[in-house]
Amino acid sequence: MVLNNLSWRFWRVWQRNFDVYKATWKVNFIPPLLEPVLYLFAFGIGLGGLVQNVSYMGRDVTYLAFIAPGLVAVAVMNHGFFETTYASFVRMYFQKTFDAILSTPLTLEDIIFGELVWGATKAFMAAVIMFVVLIGFGLISLPQGLWVLPLSFLAGMAFAGLGMCFTGFVKNIEMFNFPVFLFITPMFLLSGVFFPLQTLPGWAQVVARFFPLAYLVSALRGLLLGRLEISIVSDVLVLLVLAAASCYIGIVLMKKRLLR
Repeated sequence: MVLNNLSWRFWRVWQRNFDVYKATWKVNFIPPLLEPVLYLFAFGIGLGGLVQNVSYMGRDVTYLAFIAPGLVAVAVMNHGFFETTYASFVRMYFQKTFDAILSTPLTLEDIIFGELVWGATKAFMAAVIMFVVLIGFGLISLPQGLWVLPLSFLAGMAFAGLGMCFTGFVKNIEMFNFPVFLFITPMFLLSGVFFPLQTLPGWAQVVARFFPLAYLVSALRGLLLGRLEISIVSDVLVLLVLAAASCYIGIVLMKKRLLR
């Protein structure tokens, strides 16, 4: 079995990355803090002045309240995916961090899974920052809005796993431009972040259902707007299956790469 050598020592990889993060936390903290504020002002307040209200599940909500969950989802996607693509590749290929760790009792599985959990942690921290910002804007319905936080970690594992799958076979760091352009950008634009999916043509709605971000946006929107629908359960199950599958495949691909 691929995961036979996985142990709790993967936390040491997580701890190493966290220690590095603490040393540069000011640089790492400012972007995820300013990003949601800029998006909210540019789209929610600027464009929201033109769009006014949006129909969501039979009731009208302000455009600012409509896009807020989507912006949380985008932050989770970006931090989870990019941490296990560009950042993990740099640690593996340029900094030779993986080689150094392998001189310790840790296994390849420990290293890769530690990277995945760290990617999900970065996604979770970005969601927490946005959560606080959205509370300041009065855009979160409590207490059910608190479910956003564990859901963000789960989704972070899914996107971190997807990122690790790409890292498992790209030949050089420039090749990450392909998944970003062909996968992340279309997902960002067509997953219902800025407009209801129902406004898309039928074929585009079908395509959007292949994007994991669409399920995260749907679940977060229901939670933040206080609409606890049964569809949230199915959205979470999709993300759970994707997280398990992508992390497993990511570990397999990375093992093959590192053992060559």
